[in-house]
Amino acid sequence: MKYNQLQTKPHKNSKRLGRGISAGQGKTAGRGTKGQKARAGSSKKPGFAGGQNPLMQQLPKLPGFKSHRIKMENVFTEQLDRLKKTKIDAEELATAGLISNPHVYVKLLFKGEVTKKLDVNLPSASANAIIAIEQAGGSYTKTSRIPRSGKNKQSKD
Repeated sequence: MKYNQLQTKPHKNSKRLGRGISAGQGKTAGRGTKGQKARAGSSKKPGFAGGQNPLMQQLPKLPGFKSHRIKMENVFTEQLDRLKKTKIDAEELATAGLISNPHVYVKLLFKGEVTKKLDVNLPSASANAIIAIEQAGGSYTKTSRIPRSGKNKQSKD
């Protein structure tokens, strides 16, 4: 038999549900008795857990869950103006105490004027902060975050 000689029905006729006891699927029409799913138009949104907190909302609150995202710390232009050095990077900001350590993401934001020429090398800065630095005669260079040095894993032979 060849593929073009196959004879199939286009679709099976669907059974009319809930049309009396003798119809085969009468009375409850296969929905069981009572409850939310037995009612007309019943549908729950994905993840709904009957009123309790759904699993996807519980997971971050459970013990042992830890976010591995590195937090971004903000530095303002007026803080840079107070520093004595003119070449500024993450290590310089960490030694000055403006950020917690040199390995975090740092963003330079515009707040206050810049009066001296600064050479800024940071991962990110706002457009207004870059304009303020360049108007004072300085320059901004986008650099990557300083990675932490990994622990030396020694294999045991």
